[in-house]
Amino acid sequence: MKHGNGMLLQLALLISLSLAGVVVGGSAPTSTHLRFYMHDLVTPYPGAPATAVRVARGVTPLPTAPNLRFGDMFVIDDLLTEGPDAASRALGRAQGSYVFASQTELAPLLCVNMVLTAGPHNGSTVAVLGRDLILDKVDVRELPVVGGTGTLRGVTGMASSGPTP
Repeated sequence: MKHGNGMLLQLALLISLSLAGVVVGGSAPTSTHLRFYMHDLVTPYPGAPATAVRVARGVTPLPTAPNLRFGDMFVIDDLLTEGPDAASRALGRAQGSYVFASQTELAPLLCVNMVLTAGPHNGSTVAVLGRDLILDKVDVRELPVVGGTGTLRGVTGMASSGPTP
């Protein structure tokens, strides 16, 4: 990834959701596994194509990423796709925000709704909320799923993310 003025930062994450909840209209708990790719395009200048836009600028640079600052806030409307290529079948949008809430680590607080627009859960959402330690030296990072709507109403579980294979 490149962090710099005038450079496009493109991040495609594999998001895998393992969900447990009650089926709408039923009473038996079920388990669901969803897999999609999130394409996050950040640009530091107006007019450039972006799906993540900085709406607040912090003061103190982060030691591991000097172009990012403690307190930076981004609003996102990222494409969710079936495959790692942004041109693969669209499954929905990831809409929400992330805030760099650590003064020492690249660890944004992510608050996002996965809005599904295709497939068996079309019209449903999944809410993800948690700290995403981006530079953690693990293959997969986990974030809590705190709810959902539509056919995924009341789900809880875990969202796993990592670099594209």
